[in-house]
Amino acid sequence: MAKMQLSIFIFVLFVCSVSAKTASPPAPMLPPTPAPAPAPEHVNLTKLLSVAGPFHTFLDYLLSTGVIDTFQNQANNTEEGVTIFVPKDDAFKAQKNPPLSNLTKDQLKQLLLFHALPHYYSLSEFKNLSQSGPVSTFAGGQYSLTFTDVSGTVRIDSLWTRTKVSSSVISTDPVAVYQVNRVLLPEAIFGTDVPPMPAPAPAPVVSSPSDSPSADSAGANASSPKSSHKNSAQKLPLAPIAMVVSGLVALFL
Repeated sequence: MAKMQLSIFIFVLFVCSVSAKTASPPAPMLPPTPAPAPAPEHVNLTKLLSVAGPFHTFLDYLLSTGVIDTFQNQANNTEEGVTIFVPKDDAFKAQKNPPLSNLTKDQLKQLLLFHALPHYYSLSEFKNLSQSGPVSTFAGGQYSLTFTDVSGTVRIDSLWTRTKVSSSVISTDPVAVYQVNRVLLPEAIFGTDVPPMPAPAPAPVVSSPSDSPSADSAGANASSPKSSHKNSAQKLPLAPIAMVVSGLVALFL
């Protein structure tokens, strides 16, 4: 009986040892998966243009034509980014010739697209851009702008319009919004018969002190009538007086 219990005990030990050797090692502990990086915060162009400027007229045109969605999509979903030139409300009020009220809806849409470039440009990049010739806008190849950098001031030329970037509303990749002083008019819509630019008003002529009459000369001129009167009194004719004296002398002789 004791031998049987010993045999059973040895068998159990053998089974346990074999099981321990064949058991798979525990799976290694993996580090937790990091949370995905948050999506970059996009610039809301509608909100930006509604509080800056004022750019209400330009924003109303963007919303009514749907061009705001084109610009927003370019800013959010492309690597190129977008650069927009925004005229203030006063620029639209001053735009009389040619009038914008005669444009068709399609022409108005092209006019708005003409105010943007399908790429982000900081102000410093316009210096190199000015050496590359006409630059195509969002409106297409025939709608191009020419840029020049004059001592850090970015000037824009569209044949019909010559203006400059007056301030930077925002310039953070992928969105740049710059304020301009005039509405950009494309040659593709308004043609090449550009009315002549009004000549600048002449500068006022300021006379130098040496050109103004002096006090001495004025005093001399003021006293000259008295002098001439005195001189004329001194030069009275003496012949009539001599004749009267001669007559009196002859009367007493």
